[in-house]
Amino acid sequence: MKSYTHKMCRRLGVKLCQSEKCPVSRRNYPPGVHGPKGRPRTTEYGMQLAEKQKAKVVYNLLEKQFRLTFAKAEKMPGDIGNNLVTLLETRFDNIIYRAGLAVTRSQARQLVNHGHFLINSKKVNIPSYILKTGDMIALHKGSDGNKYFKKRLTELKMDKIPGWLHLDTGKSEIKVLHQPGESDVERLFSTQAIIEYYSRR
Repeated sequence: MKSYTHKMCRRLGVKLCQSEKCPVSRRNYPPGVHGPKGRPRTTEYGMQLAEKQKAKVVYNLLEKQFRLTFAKAEKMPGDIGNNLVTLLETRFDNIIYRAGLAVTRSQARQLVNHGHFLINSKKVNIPSYILKTGDMIALHKGSDGNKYFKKRLTELKMDKIPGWLHLDTGKSEIKVLHQPGESDVERLFSTQAIIEYYSRR
């Protein structure tokens, strides 16, 4: 998965992964046997497709997962772009990553799949689960003494945790204080371009 992500970073010309060794900083040109020839001109459709691909890579989603998320955002009241970002940000795996309990979103998904967390005192192992304001995530009783989590909690940089989340390191709990706003999210892609891409259907 990492090599695929690195290829996408190079193809799209922007660092989208969480790796410090992302090759885009050294080889900022598309992968392939032809070497650095510069980037070809992109059509409007190509630009829209690229923005969708960026969002997929950032949140580590497959095509079908992303399409279903967009369809859900369309049905919600309000701005579709903001709805999409909110749905992506409030995914269970993303919140584990945002709170600093995982180094990457891929690792966060794996931790969720392995059943390390409770949501509102109930075991949930579905990475795509959407959390709401007031929801509480806690470490499963069997994972509370895990060496990995003890280390992560001592190494956390609290200023990196977004303001819409609260992490209590003493209790190993994460609370969703409110839905993320535009200022809470680093947008590496254009939601308007993604909306235009899907409007072609």
